Amino acid sequence: MLDTSARLLRLLSLLQTHRDWSGSDLAQRLDVSPRTVRRDVDRLRELGYPVHSTSGTAGGYQLGAGAQLPPLLLDDEEAVAVAVGLRGAADGGVDGIRDASAQALVKLEQVLPHRLRRRVSALSEFTVPMVAARRGPAVDAGTLAELAHACRDHERLRFRYETHDGSSSRRVVEPHRLVTTHRRWYLVGWDLDRADWRTYRADRITLTPPHGPRFEPRTPPAEDLAAWVSEGVSTRVYPARATVLLLAPMEQVAERISMSSGTLEPVDEHSCLLRTGAVSPDALLVHVLMLGFDFQVREPVELVEYVGLLRDRLSRSLAPEATGREGR
Repeated sequence: MLDTSARLLRLLSLLQTHRDWSGSDLAQRLDVSPRTVRRDVDRLRELGYPVHSTSGTAGGYQLGAGAQLPPLLLDDEEAVAVAVGLRGAADGGVDGIRDASAQALVKLEQVLPHRLRRRVSALSEFTVPMVAARRGPAVDAGTLAELAHACRDHERLRFRYETHDGSSSRRVVEPHRLVTTHRRWYLVGWDLDRADWRTYRADRITLTPPHGPRFEPRTPPAEDLAAWVSEGVSTRVYPARATVLLLAPMEQVAERISMSSGTLEPVDEHSCLLRTGAVSPDALLVHVLMLGFDFQVREPVELVEYVGLLRDRLSRSLAPEATGREGR
């Protein structure tokens, strides 16, 4: 059986998961009797931790909010996971959190036991970040927080929005959700002037308060907003669009297709459909060719015909070489 001090830490760790625990569940986890659990809960209350309890068949224990918690109770895997997360946050496309992430990592190391501190420190000291060749513009952390609050509080937003061609316009939007992918944050909202759902890149938004009033939330444009945004930024926004059957497993293709370059749909274990777009049919075909998989263009018909023309052109380009070999 665990000694009392270690058991109290274990009990506190369980309560920090922010779920209701029955006395019997806690007793089973700690390998003690329900009576011992009650005594340990009383001891935590004496130490200043607000452990709430309810009686009855649906009763249990839960740690209240607002308590000053002890040093973080993390096992090896959790400590490494937090350290990796903080490292990634410093290079995740959000401006202004690099220093905050580094400071949080220092604080984490200070409260960890020596054994875990050595593991986290080794991860920090012997990891070299590789800066991407094409770093997109970062979004301001304050802007992200304000967008999230407006989504939560159902409050209209006013902002200036810069499009890809550099032009700027004023928008009044009912924000719904933020969708994120690698180095990109998107706001999904109902544009009041255009009377339609729109997707806005957060790094192109300049907020112009005051905001408001509050609004009644609308039914979103899709259940899977991530897929809806992906289709919008990779397909709907472009004049040339196509559906292509890729003769490769979806898991393999997904390693080469980002949210902004297309959406995937499985067909069977050996193939999948790619829906994508580009500024021109030529650019679209180059994009598909560079994926390195055999493919068949499903639609539009015009693109299928264009592939046939390119095939004939490429065949003719090989004709002189083939003729020369036949003459030898």
